[in-house]
Amino acid sequence: MKAATPTHRALLAGAAACVMALCSPALAAPGAPDADGFVTDRAFEKHLAEQLLDARPGDVITIPEGKWKLMRGLSLTAPGVTIRGAGRDRTVLSFAGMVSGPVGLQVTGDRFTLADLTVQDTKGDGVKVNGTKGVTIRAVRVRWTNPDKATHGAYGLYPVGCTDVLIEDSEVFGSSDAGIYVGQSDNIIVRRNRAEQNVAGIEIENSTHADVYDNVATGNTGGILVFNMPNLPKPGGFTRLHNNVSEANNTPNFGAKGTAVSIVPAGTGMIVLANDDVEIFDNVIRGNNTVGIAIASDYSTNYKIEAGSPGAHDPYPERVLIANNVITGTGGAPDNALFPAAQAILAAGQSVNLVWDGFARSDGGDNGICVAAGGDKLVRLDAAHPGQLTLIPGRDCSAFPRQKAVVIP
Repeated sequence: MKAATPTHRALLAGAAACVMALCSPALAAPGAPDADGFVTDRAFEKHLAEQLLDARPGDVITIPEGKWKLMRGLSLTAPGVTIRGAGRDRTVLSFAGMVSGPVGLQVTGDRFTLADLTVQDTKGDGVKVNGTKGVTIRAVRVRWTNPDKATHGAYGLYPVGCTDVLIEDSEVFGSSDAGIYVGQSDNIIVRRNRAEQNVAGIEIENSTHADVYDNVATGNTGGILVFNMPNLPKPGGFTRLHNNVSEANNTPNFGAKGTAVSIVPAGTGMIVLANDDVEIFDNVIRGNNTVGIAIASDYSTNYKIEAGSPGAHDPYPERVLIANNVITGTGGAPDNALFPAAQAILAAGQSVNLVWDGFARSDGGDNGICVAAGGDKLVRLDAAHPGQLTLIPGRDCSAFPRQKAVVIP
C-alpha cells in the first residue's frame, strides 16, 4: 500500500474534522460571557430542556451556578418534580432576546417545587403554574431589567387554577401586571416575600382561603390587592392580609389598558375589590400618596359582566374586617386621574387612610364592613352625591366571624 503523502494526510485530517463537527454541533463550546456576564451555551440549554421533558416523579433537577442566557421558554408536565438552583444570586436564567416562549418556565405537573434561582427578562410571564395541586415556590427571584417598561412581562410568579399553593422568601421586580399573582386557586400561603416596582405588588384574584403575611410591598402602583373579577369560573373570598408592610407604592400605573390593574391608582396601599370575607389586620401601611386601604365594588370600575359568564358574580365587597393596622403618611400627592375622590376627601379635612366607595347591597347597609375601634374612621363615599362623605367610626368587631390560618398539607 502506498504511504500517504503530507498533502494526503492534511486532506484526511481536514475531512475528519468536518465530519466530527457535523456529527456533534450541540457540543460546540459556549460563547464568551456578554457585557453582563451571561453565557449562551446551546448544549446546556438543550440538556436542561430535555431533563424537563424526560422528568419523572421524584426527580430533582439541579441547575448549576452561572448566568445562563436561554433562547427558549422551558416547560414541565411531569408531577412530583423539584427544580433547584444554587441560590437566586448564583443561578440566573436570562430570557432577554428569547426567540420562543413567551413564558420563562411553564408548569402543569402536580406537587411541583421551584427554589433558589432567578428568572429574568422574559417576554411574557416569569413562572406560570397552571392547574396543579401542590405548588411550592421558595427563594425565587423574577425581575425585568430593561428600563423600557413596555417590554416587561405581565406576571412574575403566576399560579392559576391551583390548589395548595405556597410562595415564600421570594421577590419580584418590574411586572407590568402583578408581581406575585395567585388566581382562581384555593388554599394559599404567600409569606415573607418582597414585591417592588410592579403595577400590583401582590394580587389574590378570584381565589379562596388565602393567607398573605410577613410580606413587603414597596414602590409598586398598588401594594396588595384582593380582587374578585367577573367573567371568571371561580369567585373569590376568605382572605387574610396580616403583618405585612405596604410602603410608598407610588409608581405611576404602567399596566396595559383594559387589564384589571390598569384602574389601580398610583399611591395605593391595599385594595379589596368586590371580595367577601376579608380580614386586614396588624399591617403597616405608610407613605402611599393616594389611599391607605380602599374597599370598592364593581360599580366603581368599568368592568362588565359578559353574557353567558359562568355563575353569578357578586359585585359587592362584604364582611371585611379592618383592625389594628398602622396607617401613616397617606395622601401626600393623590392620583387624581384614577381616584379623584381622594382630593375631595382631603379638601373636606378628612383622612384617606380608609375609604369605601359606599355601594351597598341594601339601602343604608354597611355590607358587614367592620372597622375596629381605636383606629381610623372609615370614609364612605356617596356615588349619588359626589363630594358627600359619611364618617363611620370604629366599633366593637369581636363578633366578626374570624377565619382559621391556612395550612398547606
